[in-house]
Amino acid sequence: MKIENEITNFLTDLANNNNRDWFAKNKERYNVALAKFSDFVDSLINSISVFDNSVQNLQAKDTIFRIYKDVRFSKDKSPYKNHFGAYIANGGRKSNKAGYYIHIEPSGQSFLGGGIHCPQPKELKAIRQEIVYNTDKYKNIIFNSEFNREFGNQMGDKLKSAPRGFDKDFKDLDLIKYKEYTFGKLISNNEIMDDKFLEKAVATFKILKPCNTFLNDALFEL
Repeated sequence: MKIENEITNFLTDLANNNNRDWFAKNKERYNVALAKFSDFVDSLINSISVFDNSVQNLQAKDTIFRIYKDVRFSKDKSPYKNHFGAYIANGGRKSNKAGYYIHIEPSGQSFLGGGIHCPQPKELKAIRQEIVYNTDKYKNIIFNSEFNREFGNQMGDKLKSAPRGFDKDFKDLDLIKYKEYTFGKLISNNEIMDDKFLEKAVATFKILKPCNTFLNDALFEL
């Protein structure tokens, strides 16, 4: 199963015509593209559920983000996102749990990823504490050759010094300087249009699963 032409063609045209008049005239195209993306996400959820039962009760509608942008605090006032995105995690797209993210943007910015994006302070502290308590376990996950080959380096901004309340002499200090715990890989247009893209996306997310489990264990009592 792949990302259909109706999805990529609509998003490409939207990027070139990101205004309300064009969107209104092409609303039916949007509805078709969204329906096809929803079908893909439903299949993705079903496949992920085989190895992560925390997402088994989700439907695509629980995970897909709205295409309408909140432009109140943005310099870019274009009203729509140029991508489709879905966050597959226990609780859906608004979840504070670690999960799996798919982002389809035909301009070359499509990617697969996951982990925890923008955790709240108490959540971030809990993750950092879990890494301190179980450093070797965490390192064995993120420095595993398969994981490293798939995702490379961790994403996100880092503090310049030790987080408040943590020992500045902690031997793996860099691991707890991150402000979020996310991992991802870019996906080419050829890959998302490949008939085996669903299978490949599932394989990528299966590699991410141990990391998500570690992060969610850190949040268990929150």
